[in-house]
Amino acid sequence: MGGLAVLAKEAGHTVTGCDANVYPPMSTQLESQGISLTQGFGAEQITLEPDLYVIGNVVSRGNPLMEEILNRGLPYVSGPQWMGEHILRDKWVLAVAGTHGKTTTSAMLAWILEYAGYAPGFLIGGVPLNFGISARLWGNHASDFFVIEADEYDTAFFDKRSKFVHYHAKTAVLNNLEYDHADIFPDVTAIETQFHHLVRTVPGVGRLIVNGNNESLERVLKRGCWSEKEFFGNDQAWRLVMQEGEDFDVYFNDQLQGRVQWNLNGEHNRQNALAAIAAARHVGVTPEISIEALAQFVSVKRRMEVRGMADGVTVIDDFAHHPTAVATTVEGLRRKVGGARILAVLEPRSNTMKLGTMKQALPGSLKYADLVFGFGEKEGKSALGWDLAEALAPLGDKVACHHKIDELVQDIVNKAKAGDHVLIMSNGGFGGVHQKLLDALQDRAQQADNQAGNQAIAA
Repeated sequence: MGGLAVLAKEAGHTVTGCDANVYPPMSTQLESQGISLTQGFGAEQITLEPDLYVIGNVVSRGNPLMEEILNRGLPYVSGPQWMGEHILRDKWVLAVAGTHGKTTTSAMLAWILEYAGYAPGFLIGGVPLNFGISARLWGNHASDFFVIEADEYDTAFFDKRSKFVHYHAKTAVLNNLEYDHADIFPDVTAIETQFHHLVRTVPGVGRLIVNGNNESLERVLKRGCWSEKEFFGNDQAWRLVMQEGEDFDVYFNDQLQGRVQWNLNGEHNRQNALAAIAAARHVGVTPEISIEALAQFVSVKRRMEVRGMADGVTVIDDFAHHPTAVATTVEGLRRKVGGARILAVLEPRSNTMKLGTMKQALPGSLKYADLVFGFGEKEGKSALGWDLAEALAPLGDKVACHHKIDELVQDIVNKAKAGDHVLIMSNGGFGGVHQKLLDALQDRAQQADNQAGNQAIAA
């Protein structure tokens, strides 16, 4: 919704918005764009008298402002529907769908098109560091192309279809599919049905870029497909061969297309890159140009983002919250740092994780971490419907769970050593733990310096 607000302002509208507990990077992006934000959903905001209320899916019945809108019969529309009707109409839409990797793959694809001179518009659920903003109408000239992160979560309280059915993609990436969003989907079959709704909206002249190693996506396509298809993954038309470090060669139909030379780590990012290269080819960007572009790709905020180093300890922020994403993130970092210690810090705060649907998978997802710190409560009130310490118990004595941010930070500081990497994983603001930890580590270093100085004086 923050990105949509940016697009609406760029399109010439006066935009205001309201939300609760907004945190960076979206809060700072809105501020930099001159978009005023009201905290909370008070009914008195009716006095702003907008022409239209654009409603996000966080808003539900009982919301004071929404109730006032309904009672007065004021005009409203969902965010995805507004996007489809006002921004995406007459565009060649490249939509990236999947349980994991949507944000990074969308960012890669937008950057490839930018590098190739297409000046695309985009709407991405994070801030791509190559652009410094999560959304724009177009680049240095009007463009017919628009890249959008296509989410399967429901559209609004009054529209229970997945958001991506509103986007009418001509190029659709189906990155992967597994069970998630347990708060709205009873099982993976229900999510597969929504993905098939997306497939149904892609025209015959369109193209699907599909992970060929995913059984759920295979079942989705068996329900019917009326568009061109290209597959990526192991033993697929688009495949990769690892080289030294994180570099890899790209093959299409067994023909070498070139070598991606970059610093991103993890198999998931390599597969994301394959999907982006294949999608860009559909609009005319050669794999050679895409490979050149990826050499300059700088990822997305909160995706393995180094927030700083203090007292020899590196603090990394990542958006991972689903067990599969946690596993690939930790494994990718392990590959990068080798034998250095990884201290994994996890806040399971997504709706799915709060329900405990996937708690049994957490220990396995954290197996490559040397120490694990769990955070299971917020502001003294339980944020989980289950016991995090009990769920992580199979990891033994390398686990510590906390209920207060300050206690969590102090425990990490007590155990962290120079050369360690602290990997903080959450899909929320996590109480500003990243900076608090860096400050505490810096204080530790200062105290050590003071103590050494005092000992020298005494000697």
